[in-house]
Amino acid sequence: MSSNSGIQIPSRLPLLLTHEGVLLPGSTMRISVETARNMHLVKNRLLKGTSLKSTIIGVIPNTRDPEHDTEDLPTLHSIGTAGLAVQVVGSNWPKPHYTLLITGLCRFRVAQLLKEGPFPVAEVEQLDKLEQYTSPEEMSEAAGPEGELGELSKRFYQAAVQLVGMLDMSVPVVAKLRRLLDSLPRETLPDVLASMIHTSNKEKLQVLDAVSLEERFKKTLPLLTRQIEGLKLLQKTRKLRPDDNKRVLAVRKGGVLPGHQFSLDEEGEDEDGDDTAVLERKVKGANMPQPALRVCLKELKRLKKMPQSMPEYALTRNYLDLMVELPWSKSTTDCLDIHAARVLLDSDHYAMEKLKRRVLEYLAVRQLKSTLKGPILCFVGPPGVGKTSVGRSIARTLGREFHRIALGGVCDQSDIRGHTQCKCFYICSCIMKYAFLLLCVNCAPNTESLLCPPDSHQVLDPEQNHSFTDHYLNVAFDLSQVLFIATANSTATIPPALLDRMEVLQVQGYTQEEKVEIAHRHLIPHQLEQHGLTPQQLQIPQDTTQDIISKYTREAGVRSLERKIGAICRAVAVKVAEGHTVTKSEAAPAESTPQGAEHGEGKRGRRGEEPDGVSADMAAPPDMPIVIDHIALKDILGPHVFEMEVSERLTLPGVAVGLAWTPLGGEIMFVEASRMEGEGQLTLTGQLGDVMKESAHLAMSWLRSNAKTYQLTNMVGGSDPLEGTDIHLHFPAGAVTKDGPSAGVTMVTVLASLFSGRLVRSDVAMTGEITLRGLVLPVGGIKDKVLAAHRAGVKRVIIPKRNEKDLEEIPANVRVELDFVTASNLDEVLNAAFDGGFPGMSNPLTLPHIVSKL
Repeated sequence: MSSNSGIQIPSRLPLLLTHEGVLLPGSTMRISVETARNMHLVKNRLLKGTSLKSTIIGVIPNTRDPEHDTEDLPTLHSIGTAGLAVQVVGSNWPKPHYTLLITGLCRFRVAQLLKEGPFPVAEVEQLDKLEQYTSPEEMSEAAGPEGELGELSKRFYQAAVQLVGMLDMSVPVVAKLRRLLDSLPRETLPDVLASMIHTSNKEKLQVLDAVSLEERFKKTLPLLTRQIEGLKLLQKTRKLRPDDNKRVLAVRKGGVLPGHQFSLDEEGEDEDGDDTAVLERKVKGANMPQPALRVCLKELKRLKKMPQSMPEYALTRNYLDLMVELPWSKSTTDCLDIHAARVLLDSDHYAMEKLKRRVLEYLAVRQLKSTLKGPILCFVGPPGVGKTSVGRSIARTLGREFHRIALGGVCDQSDIRGHTQCKCFYICSCIMKYAFLLLCVNCAPNTESLLCPPDSHQVLDPEQNHSFTDHYLNVAFDLSQVLFIATANSTATIPPALLDRMEVLQVQGYTQEEKVEIAHRHLIPHQLEQHGLTPQQLQIPQDTTQDIISKYTREAGVRSLERKIGAICRAVAVKVAEGHTVTKSEAAPAESTPQGAEHGEGKRGRRGEEPDGVSADMAAPPDMPIVIDHIALKDILGPHVFEMEVSERLTLPGVAVGLAWTPLGGEIMFVEASRMEGEGQLTLTGQLGDVMKESAHLAMSWLRSNAKTYQLTNMVGGSDPLEGTDIHLHFPAGAVTKDGPSAGVTMVTVLASLFSGRLVRSDVAMTGEITLRGLVLPVGGIKDKVLAAHRAGVKRVIIPKRNEKDLEEIPANVRVELDFVTASNLDEVLNAAFDGGFPGMSNPLTLPHIVSKL
């Protein structure tokens, strides 16, 4: 090569790591970009760059980019190719990725890796020159007629001409290749031909690593010879028809494929024409409706006239591929065996009777009416109660495919409905028919516009989704038989238009007994299997499970319970593994058995071990099975997280227990009040919302208006509780935002206790909204609140009278253990909250009976 100074690549290059192919100088290759570092390179370098220099990147072959940018980079291949990114095409389906069209410029050597993130950048040494190459004649004269390099160049050129001569010169791509052989400098031919003929990545890598031109000719010439021999063998074995005057074309763009035949139907048609012909057959065989078929044929006609270098080519091709893959006339056959479905649902899930009954109802109606539209179900309940797993079980029951997507954080309508250049990742991935789960529809900031846009047919509307049209396909697709199942923690943030289109099924939290049953039926066997243990190695008694539930996992669901069981399994797995190690090393177990093992400590682990339950001085295999008792439980999980503190905190006037509902389930809530000399100000703390602040003022006003009736006084004994007195009302856990009207009765009780100096009963919890007239109004989340009170050891629960019907949802064993007081006014609340009742109106005001005169 000429030694004159020429164009230089930058001394520092961002690196694109690939393991799918090898880019050689002078060739063009498409590279798919999906991993984290490569995505950062495209977004931060190629898409934001404004100069030609910003499009030059280094392509490192034979190096896999880690999936996550937190992982360390592997050892980089020392030789790479500087390339010019001439095209960038992006897509969001099935996941965000880019496709780059890169033209190789020259080789470089990685001198030093400068940084790894957000994408790798290295200092490089240019190995090939980019100046004007010498002509074939000049190179031959420079090498000398008898020189080895000149001889190799001549032989390589002759072999290349022979290869091209075996192809059909009437085809434009073959004729162009023949002209290139005469116009390209000889030193570029090894890279160009090696990228075109059929070779493996390993062989291309050897050509790339051949920095010396002489070595490059030697590496590539055998590959060229092998290709010629393959074509000769193909021509000998091929049997032509008598009337077949057409030759066999064995060339593709970027490579020669031995044994791959192309029939030329018209002059000038290359391999792309054959590819589009195959695509056309697929389109016609997809059995799609006539409107969709017309759109596809129109796009196919455009594709045939479109050069591959246009950005629209890849978009159009992807569109047609997707249209062909859609199940226009395919559907799964539902399994409508009611008995089998009942058995499957009972085996997969304990309790959840309402959900199971609804699924069986759907199956029964579907059995009687095969054209039933798919319902839109919405499971609402706290996390960890099994909403997602129920959806999966429903799909198994029906025999349908199951897909799910999380809508949390989705704020762009085009992410779901697509747009002209972006696939609808949600619809197009789910319509393989026909069970689809939408996770957290209440988490999306603009769910109503996402799923119920006003400008076209809705996804979640059974009356309209039979002709759903997204903005990417732009043709109608039938979604009426898809069984959509949405999940949410609360309906409060779901837009009314969307909520109206769904059938809401409440999934309540579990009682302690239900959690124990779920743990021993499902959670413990699953965790044993996940950790390679057997019931003969680990046993968790039911009383231990109850301790985990009450002292370590105060929740509505069972997700944290499963994590704690997993922690126990990991600790036992260490003991079992150490026992295997000791057995293999033939250690003497008798001398190392811990003292007291005969009393059971050897099975459960001794106190004083590390928090993970592994004994440092353990030298003998443990006795099997290892039984987890309360001592071993504390060794493994540490001190108790929750304590029964209700009675301990109700030792002074001005404290009461309220019941609150959160997206995580029901919770008990302590309310505290104190008073001091002042000017009658009411201070509220604890991150309270506007509704809760209004409830506090309501409670204060009602007590002041009824102070004489209930014998409430201020600090100096006056009849106005606020005269010369400041009141401070506080809700602990001040970092948690609280709002809602259901704490009204608790505030009244707290202030009545403060003003009267009497203690509230330590076993009472309450909930209810109040009015200025002293009425108690109904509130929501009764079941979750009652279960929270039961978990906390409360014995009496005060609820509004109009919520009495909600007690039917409470499990019978919980109702037996609790004393429910239904109150319609605050007088009944105060009488039930204090021992011996509360002094008040002995004869409540009786309203006159009104008789109609009509």
